[in-house]
Amino acid sequence: MSGPQCCENPPALNPVSGSGHVEKLGGLDAYVSGSLDSKLCILLISDIFGYEAPNLRALADKVAASGFYVVVPDYFYGDPYNPSNQERQVPVWIKDHGPDKGFQDTKPVLEAIKNKGITAIGAAGMCWGAKVVVELSKQELIQAAVLLHPSFVSVDDIKGGKVPIAILGAEFDNLSPPSLLKQFEEILASKSEVNSCVKIYPKVAHGWTVRYNTDDPEAVKAAEEAHKEMLDWFVTYVK
Repeated sequence: MSGPQCCENPPALNPVSGSGHVEKLGGLDAYVSGSLDSKLCILLISDIFGYEAPNLRALADKVAASGFYVVVPDYFYGDPYNPSNQERQVPVWIKDHGPDKGFQDTKPVLEAIKNKGITAIGAAGMCWGAKVVVELSKQELIQAAVLLHPSFVSVDDIKGGKVPIAILGAEFDNLSPPSLLKQFEEILASKSEVNSCVKIYPKVAHGWTVRYNTDDPEAVKAAEEAHKEMLDWFVTYVK
C-alpha cells in the first residue's frame, strides 16, 4: 500500500522549528506545544517523514493555540524516511518502522500524558500515522480520532473503530482512493453507536494537509480547510 504518493513533496526537516519544545514522553522524544492547564490533549501522529517536519509542527502550534496540549512523538527514533537513501526505500524502511510498532510505542506515551493530569485525548494520524490512530480507536485508548489521507487502513479496521472518527481524504489518492473512502463511509453509517464523518477534498492529492508548499496560496487554503475540520472534530469530542 506504500506507493510513490507517500514519498512525494518531502519536507525539509527542521529540528528547531515551531514554538514548542522537545521532551521525553513514554520513552520517545516528542515535540510538545500548548499548556497542560486545559487537561485536554491532542496526539498528532506523523507520516513517514517524522516529527521534525515544519508544517506538522506548525499544525501542532495551531491546535495548541486553540487550547489543547499537543504532543507529536518521534516514532522513528531519529530515523525518518529519507527519499535520497536509495538503499532504504519505503518497503525496506517500513520493516523497521511498521505502524504496529507505532501503536505499541503509543501506549507508554499515553500513560505519560495522563500522568501529567490530562483527562481526555484525541489523536490525528497522517498517512502512516492514520493506521496507528485507528488501532488506538479500536481499543478505545483515545476519545476521538481523525485520519488524514490514511495509509494501510483497511475496511476491517474501520469496522473495529469504537470512538468518534473523522476521515479526511483526497480526490487524487492512490493509497486511499475515494472508492475506498466510500466503503469506509458506508460501514460507519451502519454503526449508529459511533459518530463519524467522511469527507473527500476536491483537487488535492495524498499528503496535502502536511506536505504542501507554503508559497502556494491554493495549497495552503486546502490544507487549512482540513485543519479546521480536524480541529472542529476535536473541540466537539475531546472534552
